[in-house]
Order: sequence, then structure tokens, then C-alpha cells
Amino acid sequence: MKILFTKKLNEALISNKLGDQFSWDFVEVIEVKPLKIQPFELKNRSLIFTSVNAVDAFFTNNFFPNENFINKNFNKIYAVGYKTKLALRKNGFGTFKVSKNARELAEFIIENSTTEKFLHFCGDLALDVLDKALPLQNISYKKIVVYETKLIEPKISGKYEAVSFFSPSGVRSFARFNSFGDMKIFSIGETTESEIKKFTNNPIITSKESNLDDLLKLISAQNL
Repeated sequence: MKILFTKKLNEALISNKLGDQFSWDFVEVIEVKPLKIQPFELKNRSLIFTSVNAVDAFFTNNFFPNENFINKNFNKIYAVGYKTKLALRKNGFGTFKVSKNARELAEFIIENSTTEKFLHFCGDLALDVLDKALPLQNISYKKIVVYETKLIEPKISGKYEAVSFFSPSGVRSFARFNSFGDMKIFSIGETTESEIKKFTNNPIITSKESNLDDLLKLISAQNL
């Protein structure tokens, strides 16, 4: 099976996970540009990160959370996705809650954290799941855009039996000039799957764990 990954991935990892029954190409469909933001006081705010790019841009701009729970002005940190959690850990910070997607996180906050004041660090094309759900429950919420996402919208010339997507913006970028045809479609998670459904009725195989390792297992299983 020849598969197109709409993101540059580690070649050795893919080879190890998929073996010689697959061939693949990588194509970048989005481009991320961190924004310059003047750091401001974070005291007594809970922080939300919904992507690795948001974490990277946050620390590049020299923000510094306070995780000392003894201090009344400490920052709880909420994250979407295992990779986002790892990016925070790489910078020396843990997470209070990690969810698979923004919808799941919104449900958790509404059930458990209604009195907290949230700052959501994200990109300009972040889905509006949190900023629609939280204010409706009178939960203090503010979105802070720390990076921009540009849709590259490449025209793909090769022939592929399958394609794999990693974000809703990546789906939109690909769909601008390319057809899904009869390709098998793989999705990193439910939010990306929902975006794919706007462009095709093809069956979609989605990682229930919303991570690359699980997605590659699903892809590998297609050749069994």
C-alpha cells in the first residue's frame, strides 16, 4: 500500500512501524508561524494548550507558569493530546488534566472546574469548541493566539492508495486542490475526522487514542 502522510514524520519510525509492505511520501500541507507576544501576568489563571505548536510559542515568548500548588496564584495546566503533554513536560511542567480532544476537555471543565479562570493558548485557526462551550456556562475564558497557521494547499501529483491526516486545517489545505477519490483515509482523531467528512463520504479509520503510535497500528493492520 502506498500512503501519503500530510505531515513530515520520522522516516525511521515509520519504517519500523509499517515495514516493507508499505511505501509512503510526506507532504507538508500547513505552515506554522509563531507570533511575538509580550508576556503578561498569569497569576490565578488556569492554562489550556490544545497543540504542541501552542506550547512551543508560549515558551518562546518567555511566559512562565507557576506550578507551586502552595501558592494561591498557581496555574493549573490543561492539555489536549499526549504530544502536547510531552511538550509541556519537555519544558519542565506537568499537566492537571489531559484530554483526547477539545470537546472532551470542555466537558471535563464544565463538570469539574467551573470557578476557574481560563487562558487558552492556541493558533489562529483553532476550532471554536472551547470558546463556544465554556462562556455558555458562565466560565471565564479568553483565547490567546500565539501562532498563525497558513494553508499551503499543495497540488499532489502522485497516486496513492491511502492518505493520513493530522489536523482539521491540514484536511482543508489538502482538499483545496486534491480529490479523495477512492483512497483509504486515516485520521489522528475525532476532530480531524469531522473535518474530513465535510469533503468525502469515504470510510475513515480514526485513532481512538488520538496519537501517532495508535494511528500507525491501524494503518499497519490494513495489510494483514
